[in-house]
Amino acid sequence: MARNAKKDQVTLGLIQMSAGDNVSANLDKAVERIAAAAKKRAQVVCLQELFRSRYFCQSENHKNFKLAETIPGPTTEALGALASEHEIVIVASVFERRSAGIYHNTAVVIDADGS
Repeated sequence: MARNAKKDQVTLGLIQMSAGDNVSANLDKAVERIAAAAKKRAQVVCLQELFRSRYFCQSENHKNFKLAETIPGPTTEALGALASEHEIVIVASVFERRSAGIYHNTAVVIDADGS
């Protein structure tokens, strides 16, 4: 019975990290941490909320709207390539710009094939 139970187990990698003002550096740090989790055999890796920037959702400041991006966009493209490379699922929070003036804190789930 114990041998069959292992087939039903999933290994998670949970990433919590500091973030600075440089969104590219934050993405690079997340990519490094995801790769490290994959090396430790994580099958699903979850990033912290809005990992590409400092968390700004305590108040509405229009200056933060410049952080928004489309989906698909640079973050989902980078994470999709990483998911495909390591054959892992990635769950990430992206500050989405759906259209002018419409923004969402969106959770994306990227499958192990990068889609």
